[in-house]
Amino acid sequence: MPTIHLTTVIHAPLERVFDLSRSITLHKKSMSHRQEEAIKGRINGLIAYNETVTWRAKHLGKMRELTTKVTAMRQHEFFSDEMTDGDFTHMSHEHHFKEIGNGTVMIDIMDFGTPYGWFGRVFEKFYLQKYMTKLLQERNNTIKEFAESEKWRVILD
Repeated sequence: MPTIHLTTVIHAPLERVFDLSRSITLHKKSMSHRQEEAIKGRINGLIAYNETVTWRAKHLGKMRELTTKVTAMRQHEFFSDEMTDGDFTHMSHEHHFKEIGNGTVMIDIMDFGTPYGWFGRVFEKFYLQKYMTKLLQERNNTIKEFAESEKWRVILD
């Protein structure tokens, strides 16, 4: 079972980074190259505790759907979402936020699993973990770009 652990330092206030991380609109912008769109549940605005979103996007040459639910949230500190329907056997993503002197540290911890037995494990190890890490890095870079500039106002105002 692969686990991805990313730490991103963002020179912006904690509240702004937390809200941008929950923004369906910003997530869509960060994944536009994958034709990603929210099609069910919360499809815009800020996702909240107990809400779901179903995403449709092109990954690995095929249009796919993934539904996640926010299963825990502590305002401005933490939230987690888990897959309720999709191609993985399981997927969970923890989002942690910590205020530092010059901004915010954002920590992502994601784990997931694939079907297909030993072939799935090999695929995870040699391809999928890198692919998923790159997607999270792209998302985090977009959050950082918006949070550290005035672009955040388009999303949160």
